[in-house]
Amino acid sequence: MSGQLKEVRLRIKSVISTQQITKAMKMVSAAKLRRAQDSILQMRPYALQLQHMLSNIVSSVSSELSLPLAEVRPAERILLIPITSDRGLCGAYNANVIKLTKQIIQEKYAQQHKNGGVNIMPLGKKGYEAFQRTGNKMVTNYWQIFSDLSFDNVRQAAQYAQQAFLNKEYDRVELVYSQFKNAAIFNLTHEPYLPIPQIKAKGGDKKTDFIFEPSVGELLEELMPKILNTQVYKAVLDANASEHGARMTAMDKASENANELLKNLKLSYNRARQAAITTELTEIVSGAAALQG
Repeated sequence: MSGQLKEVRLRIKSVISTQQITKAMKMVSAAKLRRAQDSILQMRPYALQLQHMLSNIVSSVSSELSLPLAEVRPAERILLIPITSDRGLCGAYNANVIKLTKQIIQEKYAQQHKNGGVNIMPLGKKGYEAFQRTGNKMVTNYWQIFSDLSFDNVRQAAQYAQQAFLNKEYDRVELVYSQFKNAAIFNLTHEPYLPIPQIKAKGGDKKTDFIFEPSVGELLEELMPKILNTQVYKAVLDANASEHGARMTAMDKASENANELLKNLKLSYNRARQAAITTELTEIVSGAAALQG
């Protein structure tokens, strides 16, 4: 019985230590989440408006001007860019992004994958490790991007994708990431990156009319790469905020589970202790009765 009590005491001590760690991690994630949330909430309206404006311009002038980054080609070579985190302990955040990427390959690009035409460019260590295990063809130059998250580093990855598309190494480039909504909710997102998607005019809609100064060619040559770089940076900031929100939520749930486990362990400990005391009392009474007899 003493051995059982010792084992329960050790488990209680271990759970308390684990709970202290999960509470500390929750506080750290909450602090990082605040900064990441501020960054994406300030960035998103600007990036979305630029993206919408670019699609509008491309839709309006594509028939008048040659736009290599908006050239639609048969989808034979695909580049998918899944954005995950470098660290775990954030619930199903990374697993969901990886699962969605695999689902896209199976449902949308099964034939291209069979012919070796699907490449993965993971941004984040967890995605890199997952697709390395599955033997997918990968671009492995940018998976450490979260070790030093900055616009310059993200721009390098975006420029690689743009240049590879211009060189016709890929016919389509698509992003897979988690769009941040709040600390507990993030939406898995799969969006086209290249060629630049065009906005289809609905029935009765008038064609958007722009006045360009200087020429449309000069403006697009200057603006298109910058807007595309901003689009990738927005996706990375979304993923970063989603990661911290998922980790904070996971650590909060872990702390609650530790509380429940502690209650059960203390109840088991008290029961075992009472049983041990009852046994000792029974032995004493039995011994006294035997002596009197």
